Amino acid sequence: MKLQSPEFQSLFTEGLKSLTELFAKENYELRIAGGAVRDLLNGVKPQDVDFATTATPTQMKEMFQSAGIRMINNKEKHGTITARLHEENFEVTTLRIDVTTDGRHAEVEFTTDWQKDAEWRALTINSMFLGFDGTLFDYFNGYADLKNKKVRYFRFCGRIVDKPGDHDHETLEAIAENAKGLAGISGERIWVELKKVLTGGHVNHLIHLIYDLDVAPHIGLPANANLEESNKVSKNVEGFSPKPMTLLASLFKVQDDVTKLDLRLKISKEEKNLGLFIVKNRKDLIKATDSSEPLKPYQDFVIDSREPDATARVCELLKYQGEHGLLTEMQQWSVPPFPVSGHDIRKVGISSGKEIGALLQQLRKQWKKSGYQMEKDELLSYIKKS
Repeated sequence: MKLQSPEFQSLFTEGLKSLTELFAKENYELRIAGGAVRDLLNGVKPQDVDFATTATPTQMKEMFQSAGIRMINNKEKHGTITARLHEENFEVTTLRIDVTTDGRHAEVEFTTDWQKDAEWRALTINSMFLGFDGTLFDYFNGYADLKNKKVRYFRFCGRIVDKPGDHDHETLEAIAENAKGLAGISGERIWVELKKVLTGGHVNHLIHLIYDLDVAPHIGLPANANLEESNKVSKNVEGFSPKPMTLLASLFKVQDDVTKLDLRLKISKEEKNLGLFIVKNRKDLIKATDSSEPLKPYQDFVIDSREPDATARVCELLKYQGEHGLLTEMQQWSVPPFPVSGHDIRKVGISSGKEIGALLQQLRKQWKKSGYQMEKDELLSYIKKS
């Protein structure tokens, strides 16, 4: 088949035209590879386009240098050279064969055989190539699998499969049999993939599948996960773009579960802190039921914590709790500045540092009681009365 869609045509920028002309002039084959081909066949313009070539990294470097083209962030060991043409970056990788791999590091051998390169790619739907005349090179029936929504990996189910139960039985059996092998994969790599699962479709179904196939213990997830909570939170967050950790926190029963996940996956400090925050506060930090100000407990928390990311964390908690109305209010609310400083208190004749500190604390309580409405003069007059 030949692809001539508007999405495909839109890729032909001045930079890409120059790149294809250069490779053709030097008699090296160049094709679009991997996920970009899948997206184009689905009628979607890809955000990132990767290219594959028969040229070795050394040949590419010589070619680009001769043409006066700048190269950046080269990863020659993996066969990748990135060229910058017309203010665009083009990442081009030499066709390769994985010789050996331990799950973390692969030794590669370069090849000029397109089918050999397609063989090492994990998914049929990602092992297709596209020529610049629109010709599809499909060595393992990837296009048929794409049309039939048949995929071989959790990460892609949420992006490709229409119904959550559309799985190939043999594939699920193979995953269950080989789940232990995930213990040898680096935590950082697993976290990249898991985050894509958590931000795709059918998330709750895939989380249950990860547990049903006994994959969970090999990727740092707790054996005794709170799957009922996960069911509830998955519904709460639907349509509200939760952070991956917001969803994942529903599986954790105690804060130690977050710590164990961090040991396995090497998550960021921000992600770890969000997980710890949600697990600690999800039951206690809730809306005020006996008040006309249901958001007040959350506002009090933000003001008391005085941390720059406190509002963002509270917004994630509100998504988790399904408090969509309060979430909108919280996103529009900004932390009011406390109007009194130590300097203001000195002006009314108090010089003791200890006394100033105690008074500031008292005034902050008064300010909080007033719903953060009291202004400086009113608060200072409260000192004079006392």
